[in-house]
Amino acid sequence: MAVGIFDSGLGGLTVFRAVEKRLPDVPLVYFGDNAHTPYGVRDADDIYDLTCKGTERLFGAGCDLVILACNTASAAALRRMQEAWVPRDKRVLGVFVPLIEALTERRWGDNSPPREVGVKHVALFATPATVSSRAFQRELAFRAIGVDVEAQSCGGVVDAIEEGDEILAEALVRSHVDALKRKMPEPDAAVLGCTHYPLMEDVFQDALGPDVTVFSQASLVAESLADYLDRRPEMVGPGQERAFLTTGDPRKVSDQATRFLRRKVAFEAA
Repeated sequence: MAVGIFDSGLGGLTVFRAVEKRLPDVPLVYFGDNAHTPYGVRDADDIYDLTCKGTERLFGAGCDLVILACNTASAAALRRMQEAWVPRDKRVLGVFVPLIEALTERRWGDNSPPREVGVKHVALFATPATVSSRAFQRELAFRAIGVDVEAQSCGGVVDAIEEGDEILAEALVRSHVDALKRKMPEPDAAVLGCTHYPLMEDVFQDALGPDVTVFSQASLVAESLADYLDRRPEMVGPGQERAFLTTGDPRKVSDQATRFLRRKVAFEAA
């Protein structure tokens, strides 16, 4: 009854932690493609190929449902995977859906025409690949009108987080927020469009100011997954064991993940 969680590196552990708390009885298999992180600077075909390989490994681990806990993979690969690659008896879901549900206050199955929503000026902080894909703006436009989105490519932040350099990560976040605010001085809301970024959520909030609502994905994804499995319990796969898989050095990744989750984590080679 396992569910797979895929990420380009360690950022998806924020989603893992939230899902584990929300669904404690569901074994989770985590796959980190640490050998190829970060995805945010790769081209779309490369991201697609790597994401398919990682997802295939999770299928092999007994996961019929895989969450792409990586905004870059969700933006650059998910639609193509769903249209031409995912087997009929499997499902691959991304992290944009619950985020846009929360932002627009309408469920994904609501196919009514786009309408005005509470927010008018949204700051999107994401990797270069996610920004260039415009996937967030495209999905938002299906559901909302009159929303101005200003995207800020946050180069270097993922690398600093993966290396555990919190001082550099904070400096980069504040620099990117300053750059965004030069283009959009008074956003209503901010979207942390990378699952690494919740680790720096307090810094984003402080730099943006108390009047900006910050949308962070982990808890939203966990709640959306719980709702999905209530409706589609057959999509919980046959796997029984929790596992942490990586394409990187298992010892190094285990040490980094232990620091992330503040508990002992043991990765094995994928």
